[in-house]
Amino acid sequence: MAPTIKQMALIVLFFGFVSFVFGVLAENKKPAAGTPLPNGKGVTCNYPTDSTVTLGYLSIVFLIGSTVTGYLSLFYPYKGKSIPQGVLFKHTTFMMFFNIALFTTGLAATMLLWPTISEQIHLSHNVHSDVNYECPTAKTGLLGGGAFLSLDSSLFWLIALMLADNVREDFFDGEDGEKGEFGKASSDAFDADIVVKGSS
Repeated sequence: MAPTIKQMALIVLFFGFVSFVFGVLAENKKPAAGTPLPNGKGVTCNYPTDSTVTLGYLSIVFLIGSTVTGYLSLFYPYKGKSIPQGVLFKHTTFMMFFNIALFTTGLAATMLLWPTISEQIHLSHNVHSDVNYECPTAKTGLLGGGAFLSLDSSLFWLIALMLADNVREDFFDGEDGEKGEFGKASSDAFDADIVVKGSS
């Protein structure tokens, strides 16, 4: 069964919302800092057990899912009818929201990836030769900001999808209208021809 625009919109929104939830949870689970334990040559950082890295990567995965679905939904041939991409990109409003969706997606991915990878590095490389090392964690606030941007990007994909649907309706209505007028004109000409021939 072919997907509809409403189904694609729900998938985009679902993925975006789940990405947002995982990003917020990752931010809340992240410890403020680890505990430095002297080891004779420096310190070993003891970090409390948390799921920040896992949640961060899950948030990124669902952001990717929302983005891929949002992008594909714009050009999917609904009801077997595909619209040329050039027609969509001729519309200024669609082009604007399409670029905003791409920008917010890229920014969200950056803000989610950077602290997630940083946190993973802190946890895996926890032995340091500097006795004054304070055992920091990833920068606070980036995961939360990335989570909100992830939700925003899914909303911008939805707006772009609605605009694409409007362009698609105008495009196919115009085609149907032209065909209808042509058919009506042909029919009128045919009827007139019969009348002329009948009278002669």
